[in-house]
Amino acid sequence: MNASSTSPARILAVEDDPLLASHLQSHLMARGFDVTLSHDGSDGLRLAENEDFDLILMDILLPGTNGLVALQQLRQRRSVPVLLMSALGDEQNRIAGFSQGADDYLPKPFSLGELSVRVDAILRRVAYERREPQSSTEGNGLQFDEGRSDVAFRGAWVGLTPSEYRVLELLWRHKDEALSKPFLYQQALRRAYAQHDRSLDMHVSHIRRKLQAVGYEATRVDTVWGKGYILTQAGA
Repeated sequence: MNASSTSPARILAVEDDPLLASHLQSHLMARGFDVTLSHDGSDGLRLAENEDFDLILMDILLPGTNGLVALQQLRQRRSVPVLLMSALGDEQNRIAGFSQGADDYLPKPFSLGELSVRVDAILRRVAYERREPQSSTEGNGLQFDEGRSDVAFRGAWVGLTPSEYRVLELLWRHKDEALSKPFLYQQALRRAYAQHDRSLDMHVSHIRRKLQAVGYEATRVDTVWGKGYILTQAGA
């Protein structure tokens, strides 16, 4: 991450279409961002792992390393926000993107105006999180670490993405209270709820799986049909 909050946000754009890549770079640089271009999935992954970026824009169909594979590998080392771009805009591919830890998904073709809205929303969230105190809190065996955007159980980090962390942390603060999907989208994912948007469901599924993988069973995330989700004591 940038050392100074006054520095321009650093964006890595991984796009193999030279014309689109040029448009992306020109548009984002004109808005004051520091933009690095990569036209290859393997090279983009190397840059993302070894340099500090505030946001990564990544195509899915890339030479070298497929964008989804690159994202999966990146998530093992970095929690930097990733916005996937793809002509594969059907629900199955959007779910695949979110399941690998994407923060947002932009189907092609898209306008530069829509791109700007998505980029601004993610960077606002990043700036908000940096202003929050980076502290660790303990609760029912789970250690919440805001700075790391992850939780630990018995010394093992669960490996949550930033979006998954915000969902779990919000449910934790409202334990035993059913939270609606629109509320969770607005407060945790920081965007408006759309009826056919399944990203929250995917995040909850990953939270359940990752907590189970480290052996955490004290509380669970339950579905409240017709409303949203609730965090309850196991066995309650």
